[in-house]
Amino acid sequence: MTSLDIKQKTIAKEVSLSGVGLHTGKSVTMTFKPAPENYGYSFIRVDLEGKPLIEADANYVVTTQRGTNLEKHGVTINTSEHVLAALVGLGIDNCIIELDASEPPIMDGSSKFFVEKLELAGFREQEAFVEEYVVNDIITYKDEKTGSEIIVMPSDNYQLTTMVDFGTNILGTQNASIDDISKFKSEISDARTFSFLHEIEMLLDNGLIKGGDLNNAIVYVDKELSPETMDKLRVAFGKDDISVKPNGILDNLNLHHPNEAARHKLLDVIGDLALVGTRIRGKVIANKPGHFVNTQFAKKLSKIIKLEKRNKVPVFDLLKKPVKDINAIMEVLPHRPPFLFVDKILDLTENRVVGLKNVTMNEPFFEGHFPGAPVMPGVLIVEAMAQVGGILALSKVPDPENYLTYFLKINNVKFKKQVNPGDTLIFDLTLDEPIRRGICAMTGKAFVNGALVTEAELMAQIVKTKNI
Repeated sequence: MTSLDIKQKTIAKEVSLSGVGLHTGKSVTMTFKPAPENYGYSFIRVDLEGKPLIEADANYVVTTQRGTNLEKHGVTINTSEHVLAALVGLGIDNCIIELDASEPPIMDGSSKFFVEKLELAGFREQEAFVEEYVVNDIITYKDEKTGSEIIVMPSDNYQLTTMVDFGTNILGTQNASIDDISKFKSEISDARTFSFLHEIEMLLDNGLIKGGDLNNAIVYVDKELSPETMDKLRVAFGKDDISVKPNGILDNLNLHHPNEAARHKLLDVIGDLALVGTRIRGKVIANKPGHFVNTQFAKKLSKIIKLEKRNKVPVFDLLKKPVKDINAIMEVLPHRPPFLFVDKILDLTENRVVGLKNVTMNEPFFEGHFPGAPVMPGVLIVEAMAQVGGILALSKVPDPENYLTYFLKINNVKFKKQVNPGDTLIFDLTLDEPIRRGICAMTGKAFVNGALVTEAELMAQIVKTKNI
């Protein structure tokens, strides 16, 4: 993960649009609302008691038949991909999506109307900086059953290419590419969903595409139109007459692009990869993509990003002058040798602190822990971490020399590797939430030689010494 020099963005005001869900056929009103920094995207079902929320997260994908469907605690959102693609394509980082039904309106089967409505809302720059996952290695996912495959490789920006081949003469092989996500509106957003005639018949027989008409789905005719099929389509689409154009699609619309099917598949990939939860700097190549392979790849990428983020080692020039040397540290912390376990503070911001501890054989605890096999006690690694966190906590008060910090709770402590004489411990702690009533909650990590050795969640209270 890396922070860009650009600020996060949400919409300036709420906007709504109404329509019907493609598969449910239910009328629905969807409202886009501004969201706070570092929020991401979430769906809220305002038609249900308690207005349950479902984050746009790949881990909530439950089915991918005819769309990407999310579920959390029994609450569902169907066909989420077109809405999410519009948000990503416009560079919106944070947005709340309220619906009074399970499925967003299909509109014309593309993202065009969502893009137009979001642009009508306008955009508002936020204070937090954008975080981006920079792809440094090739990452792949392949569905052996279908041969569908997605890879992402290093690139200077977010690029996508899709290649589709359905083995039919009417559609043939198509490719689509976008060399910068900023071109989404002009090149991809109006690409409509499509289906083959044999699929339409199956969906109609199973009670699906109740909200379909010839204005929101391109239908490729890959079989002969029998009188029985013609009757089904006339009823389903509310038309007196159905015919096939010379280019092999049902009538009542014209293709926006010769390769509209491939462009819509690219739109779907963008929407499905929005479930990763962060911007991506890399080139995605999707061969025969579909919602299943898209979301499986999103889950894999999400796990990789979370693991790398968790194990990310802060990089600092250890030869530079520290933010606080040992003398400055002792002006803040009450601890003294042999129970002072912080040698330098390398970085100190509003919500984060990075500290350093040189572990030498002269540490008194090595005398008994253990003779002949010196290992730094885990409890002292956590204590050193807490002392570094204390620097951050006490930086919030004007006279830190008059305050102490006391442990209230330690959760989820994990020891990954031993710490031995000669190691240099780097501690990285961030505030989980703003300090309230002197209660300070932090997440801390300790690293040696680029490897995570300890992690923990710490809670402490800042107390003025005169109240002791």
